[in-house]
Amino acid sequence: MEENRLDGYTLVWEENFDCDGSPCEKDWSLEVGERWANNEQQAYTDSLNNVCVRDGKLYITARRETCGIRNYTSGRITTAGKHSWQYGYFEIRAKLPKGHGSWPAIWMMPDSSKRGNPWPHCGEIDIMEHIGRRENSIWFSLHSECHNHTRKDTKQYTTIREYENVCSEFHTYGMEWTDGAIEFFVDGESACVYRRTDDEEDRTESAWPFDQPFYLILNIAVGGGLGGEIHEEDLPYEMAVDYVRVYQKKG
Repeated sequence: MEENRLDGYTLVWEENFDCDGSPCEKDWSLEVGERWANNEQQAYTDSLNNVCVRDGKLYITARRETCGIRNYTSGRITTAGKHSWQYGYFEIRAKLPKGHGSWPAIWMMPDSSKRGNPWPHCGEIDIMEHIGRRENSIWFSLHSECHNHTRKDTKQYTTIREYENVCSEFHTYGMEWTDGAIEFFVDGESACVYRRTDDEEDRTESAWPFDQPFYLILNIAVGGGLGGEIHEEDLPYEMAVDYVRVYQKKG
């Protein structure tokens, strides 16, 4: 993050993955299960083979192994019920997996989604999505009831940018989230910005549900609607995360 962008911000939470083993229970929960949206093919587990902290980094690994009805296992961790934020600057430094069928994501969902507020009305913020078959492409998206990827009759808040070496080197994925605007960054450089307009529709919760607390999710999906065809020889897929930092302005 550029230093001048930090002006006025205070570091309110960080995770440097200092303790080996499972992610710290005070800060993270592991979501497990075999049935997920988007025709995804993985079962999420709490095994150290799928989610492990070692040598100062978090590793999420998707593997070819049977778990219940699924032939692949992976990891998904979340701060739901432990940490959530409304507005701020978020930085996650990560190295992404390589391989056809991988679908890693760094994203956020609102606390209200855990209380029965359904998707897409509740909203979703995708700080970073990547798919293995397009190795140099990064997706940045917002989803709401009025504007989401399932609708073709309205504007979409999705931008795709090209970057080199995202699977071989660490890069910093950032987001500045303020009242009425969300901007995404890679290595401190702006990738895109979405702004709430003054149109009457866009000032409704159905169009802009981003004025409420959201929690963070890190995961690798396997296959599915965006992940696409799985190449068995490319497994395992591994995402390494160096740190997570959250900054907010006082008051």
